[in-house]
Amino acid sequence: MDFSGAFSWMNIRFLLEGLKVTVEVSLVSIIFSFLIGGLTGVIRFANIPYLSKIVGLVIDVIRNLPLLLIIFFTYFALPQVGIQMNIFWSAVAALTIFESAMLSEIFRAGLNAVPKGQMEAGLSTGLTYVETMRTIVMPQAFKSMIPAIVSQLISLIKDTSLAVIISLPELTHQARIIYGQNTNYVLPMFVAMTLMYFVICYALSLLSGFLERRKYSY
Repeated sequence: MDFSGAFSWMNIRFLLEGLKVTVEVSLVSIIFSFLIGGLTGVIRFANIPYLSKIVGLVIDVIRNLPLLLIIFFTYFALPQVGIQMNIFWSAVAALTIFESAMLSEIFRAGLNAVPKGQMEAGLSTGLTYVETMRTIVMPQAFKSMIPAIVSQLISLIKDTSLAVIISLPELTHQARIIYGQNTNYVLPMFVAMTLMYFVICYALSLLSGFLERRKYSY
């Protein structure tokens, strides 16, 4: 072990570059996953003839596939049908597909937790279905979803490490390069990765706790 050599400025900067890619991939994937997961969750909740069942079937299939398989699919299989993406967007696509399925179930469960009387009351006042969902049902459902959503987003950040398999230059990939050049750096690199992942994920956990407390303060 050589902590002093492993934590040279050059190596730290190399790791930070990887952390930057991890954060970028996570943020883009989170935005797309939230939008797609929210939309599909509402579709499943609404019980639209045929469409809700088809969407539900697709979601169930994706949720029961390993993320690594989806990463392989977006990077190696999609180019075979003419869909070309670089490593960054292949990782984003795979994470978005997988996490959207997870968030869709969270949204559906959150909406189902709202008493049906809330929807009926909104409709009885003359509001349309969409207006009732937007102004009455969704705000109540979203408050109960916050802990599960944040937990899933934390999982997404950790799952970015699986993209090392397609050589995405994220944190784990950069650390592997460093300790691949000097085996004495293996433990220091794992310590560094642990600290960096912990800081990001723990910050999100604190945010979840803060939002949860605010929910009960109203």
